[in-house]
Amino acid sequence: MPLCRLCPRNCGVDRINAKGYCGGGMKASVAHVMLHMWEEPCISGSNGSGAVFFSGCQLKCVYCQNREISHGKIASGTEKTPRELADIFLHLRDEGAHNINLVTPDHYAVQIKEAAGIAKSLGLDIPFVYNCSGYVNPSTLQMIDFVDIYLVDFKYMDDNLAERYSSCHGYADAAKAAVAEMVRQRPVPAFDKAGMMTGGVIVRHLVIPGCADDSKRIIEYLFGTYGDTIYISLMNQFTPVGLEEFPEINRRLTTLEYKRLVEYAKSLGINNAYVQERAAADKNFIPDFGFRISD
Repeated sequence: MPLCRLCPRNCGVDRINAKGYCGGGMKASVAHVMLHMWEEPCISGSNGSGAVFFSGCQLKCVYCQNREISHGKIASGTEKTPRELADIFLHLRDEGAHNINLVTPDHYAVQIKEAAGIAKSLGLDIPFVYNCSGYVNPSTLQMIDFVDIYLVDFKYMDDNLAERYSSCHGYADAAKAAVAEMVRQRPVPAFDKAGMMTGGVIVRHLVIPGCADDSKRIIEYLFGTYGDTIYISLMNQFTPVGLEEFPEINRRLTTLEYKRLVEYAKSLGINNAYVQERAAADKNFIPDFGFRISD
């Protein structure tokens, strides 16, 4: 993976000798590991999702709840070999995790695939969740054939919004191609007897204040293209932290804004969807990234 083409930036960085726009080098960098209780119910369940938060990101979302590890003060994380990463997966399994939740994994897809193979050879038998931004090349997704569940963002349809809030050009086209590949791989949602997801695609959309028209376009596209073969998660957890330079979105989403969008989704006939209460926008739901796993 010397010349990196994992995401649509296609920066071609020689990651043996340098780090890409995402901050990724040759070893996977892990910032935080936890049993995550605040994902969708079919992911977190009663025990929690085994979340492994990777450092860095190919996007620079100004409202990112994980900004400390994506492009903030502890974005360097702790580098792990594939075997060390596999041991983390196995430890989370032993702690009772329902699945292994790979958070912001795209720029380490090669290393994670190797680690997943090692973990499976050592008896790992719980699903892998690929929790990503949607800004990833289909060729990268074709490589990671071990993934059971895709938990993917669809952030914007309007490229002007993508550029302003995520420093990203061509986001919508990239996300459309990525979701298409995910659905090709995992076309049918599957659940166990306890209601935990074991396979399929969940597409998340974080509703941004004042961007209702763009949100509607995204919902229309997803349901019009995939119907109920995917689950759509409408997220009411926009948390305005450090957004003084973006006054138009420096506020919480109003109850009425979110309610209208949910009603719009219902009017389209969507059945497979998750919605959130307003309390999900509380800062207390943001993981504390001050803790790093030991070397």
